[in-house]
Amino acid sequence: MPKIKTRKGIRKRFKVSKQGKVQFRRSGKSHLLTTKSRKRKRKLRTTDVLTGSTAKNIKRLLQS
Repeated sequence: MPKIKTRKGIRKRFKVSKQGKVQFRRSGKSHLLTTKSRKRKRKLRTTDVLTGSTAKNIKRLLQS
């Protein structure tokens, strides 16, 4: 049976932590930042964790 190839677009956008959680970066931090509040930009700086079936699907696509 052939190897399962890693989806390159997903590999760039998601990361699996040591505990097995799928982390991703928030969107909306690239341009038009003057209209966004300081608090909003600070929140966008942090990573978030995927849960449930979405995280399971991403992990499956990250297999190499």
